[in-house]
Amino acid sequence: MTGRLYGVGLGPGDPELVTVKTARLIGEADVIAYHAARHGRSIARSIALPYMREGQIEELLLYPLTTETTDHPGGYQGALDDFYADCAERLAAHLDAGRTVVVLSEGDPLFYGSYMHMHKRLAHRYPTEVVPGVTSVSAASAVLGRPLVERDEVLTVLPGTLPAEVLAERLRATDSAAVLKLGRTFEKVRDALAEAGRLDDAWYVERATMGAERVAPLKDVDADGVPYFSLALLASPAERTFVPEPPPAETQGEVVVVGLGPAGRPWLTPEAQEALAAATDLVGYGPYVDRVAPNPRQRRHRTDNRVEAERARHALELARAGARVAVVSSGDPGVFAMASAVLEEAAAGFPDVPVRIVPGLTAAQAVAGRVGAPLGHDYCVLSLSDLLKPWEVVADRLAAAARADLVLALYNPASRSRTWQLAAARDILLEHRDPATPVVIGRDVGGPEERVTVTTLGELDTSEVDMRCLLIIGSSTTKVTDRGVVYTPRRYP
Repeated sequence: MTGRLYGVGLGPGDPELVTVKTARLIGEADVIAYHAARHGRSIARSIALPYMREGQIEELLLYPLTTETTDHPGGYQGALDDFYADCAERLAAHLDAGRTVVVLSEGDPLFYGSYMHMHKRLAHRYPTEVVPGVTSVSAASAVLGRPLVERDEVLTVLPGTLPAEVLAERLRATDSAAVLKLGRTFEKVRDALAEAGRLDDAWYVERATMGAERVAPLKDVDADGVPYFSLALLASPAERTFVPEPPPAETQGEVVVVGLGPAGRPWLTPEAQEALAAATDLVGYGPYVDRVAPNPRQRRHRTDNRVEAERARHALELARAGARVAVVSSGDPGVFAMASAVLEEAAAGFPDVPVRIVPGLTAAQAVAGRVGAPLGHDYCVLSLSDLLKPWEVVADRLAAAARADLVLALYNPASRSRTWQLAAARDILLEHRDPATPVVIGRDVGGPEERVTVTTLGELDTSEVDMRCLLIIGSSTTKVTDRGVVYTPRRYP
């Protein structure tokens, strides 16, 4: 069984810009191969060194020449072809022996990289994978802090070894450009930029992301000592023309009343997530505010549960001052929650403040979904709280809904200070409903203490119900299957 060949990109020089995959492959390899000039020092090896381990076989692929002067009968290209063929066979011997071979390449392996010469000679003979790397062009753009291209602009990548007239023609015709392989070609490249009328816009970047990094306007760079690992860059023309608009003199604030759903993030709609993310201030009952992940950019205003009007006014005052306020409610804000309180205060004293309502999944829907479809036909939503309306009104509405044979979703069924209302409601309903009528009790649905119970109206134990519960009382047509599924048919007898 043969080994596997990997050509891995090391990025522009900073070892921290090596990809996680490349780092892993380097550490796992049997053989590490890398090219170097006649001096024997390999930049690729120095980048990879933090990820190498002891005992690995190293194959130094030493170039036989670095200029086009040679006495090889095939000339410069012939000498390189023989060199690459010899390197390929050296690596093939490891692959034939079943060893994993990683060939290191600065930047990206297939972007002016030496690895490609091994790839062309070995990839058809052995299992091969190329792992891309950050290119010097991307690194230079990042170092400059200037975009390469945007929208429909064209980026041209050129080797500095092209004839001067070709360079000038290509530079004239493109939006952005990167000219690589400067070194001995620097003066020619600078002249081509001047000929193309682009010299004043050109930047020089040397050893981007390395310790000896250097950045300067290209026209100010002395040709002496320009290394091979440098490039000329023409950034996006749009970058030069961008002028930030001044901030508006006055920021228009708004209040968004957001439904959080019955529990955690999975119950939150994308619209609600967007509204919460855009807010500068969060306002709401403390436990509901706590359900929103903290963000130090945002101010959080936690209040008690019984100060809805004050909470609404505070939110509107913040918005009038320019804040983007999210008022949070459990479930849907329009169902016994903050939407009506905010709109009432806005109508009374804040007609200039925009108010939006972002709906949420209701507790009734959440509880119904846990047991089936008890809300499959007409139903009534009713709060048993008599804090904001007399109990006589609650009782009359209970009786009316029961006479109309509506399914009921009962909110706020009990609390520490309201202990008798649910039993009274049960008695009213039993005047019009069979004791066998299905009842669903949902507590903390979606939360860590979720509990859903299916019972009957006659057997309803009110002591098991608290403020965190919602009850669904079936109609005369509501069914419970042998498997405990509750549903109300869509057809009425």
